[in-house]
Amino acid sequence: MITKAFLKSAIDKVPDEYLDILYRILKAFEIPIEEPPLKKIKNTDHENLDWHQFIKETYGSLADTPIQRGEQGKFELSEGLK
Repeated sequence: MITKAFLKSAIDKVPDEYLDILYRILKAFEIPIEEPPLKKIKNTDHENLDWHQFIKETYGSLADTPIQRGEQGKFELSEGLK
């Protein structure tokens, strides 16, 4: 099990240029325990859907504009490969 003392000793080894990022990560964990962390994130319409429902609604959405690969084209061989 990782303890606070272990984390504090690990923080001492972090280079100074990463301390700002590390601080922001630690602040993200200060969300109150009674409120689930995911409720803080704004949900998009797709996140509210059941996974299978999302697939049903989006499957084939690019059928009218399929992805096409263009011509391969030609390239010159370098003198060493001829």
